[in-house]
Amino acid sequence: MRTVVITGSNRGIGAAVAHTLLQQGHRVCLAVREPERLLGTDLDPGQAPEKLIACPYDARVPEDAQRIVERALTHFGSLDTLIHCAGILRRTPLLFSEEQRHEPDELWSVNVMGPWWLTRAAWPALVESGRGRIQVLVSMSGKRCKGTLAGYTASKFALMGLCQAMRNEGWDQGIRVTAVCPGWVNTEMAAGVKTMPPEQMTQPQDLASLCAHLLTLPSAAVPFECAVNASLER
Repeated sequence: MRTVVITGSNRGIGAAVAHTLLQQGHRVCLAVREPERLLGTDLDPGQAPEKLIACPYDARVPEDAQRIVERALTHFGSLDTLIHCAGILRRTPLLFSEEQRHEPDELWSVNVMGPWWLTRAAWPALVESGRGRIQVLVSMSGKRCKGTLAGYTASKFALMGLCQAMRNEGWDQGIRVTAVCPGWVNTEMAAGVKTMPPEQMTQPQDLASLCAHLLTLPSAAVPFECAVNASLER
């Protein structure tokens, strides 16, 4: 059994991962923007408080990261796993308009600094556990650039570099890091995509199954990178 902090939205990949890990007997702290919206759903913490808590979390607020870690440690007594699912998509091109000038900083704040702040806050607990695991939903956009999404792609390339630094820093302390890199996933973020129907995209539950399986692997078998794509990459 692991104690896992998962960031994300009330629906989508983070929620799917939480469902799967709870079914497998893990303890979950779900960090979301509006935890009150979980009330009355399958992820209502009141149904099984010994296994699930939900905490307000804004990736742009560094203090939220420390609060999440403290809440998980107080409630469960330990913390050994982080799964970073929170992220935003902005269609910021290289030659962005004056109206878009805030978007590069926003993408950096959420997609890069959010995981960085939370990992930093949780690091002592991950080290103490002796079996720390970090999974980061990076995106295929952290591996290559297709189209003109300069801001999003730049933030995801930076996040991939951050994952490499996490791996290097934590290796001798038993921490293993996996950068999960999907293409389009059938979530609200991909709702406006016209090039691929939702049913052909990777489904959140598929990624949840992958994340859960990674937690079953011994330290010597944890992959650093998992590229997941619903379409052919050339």
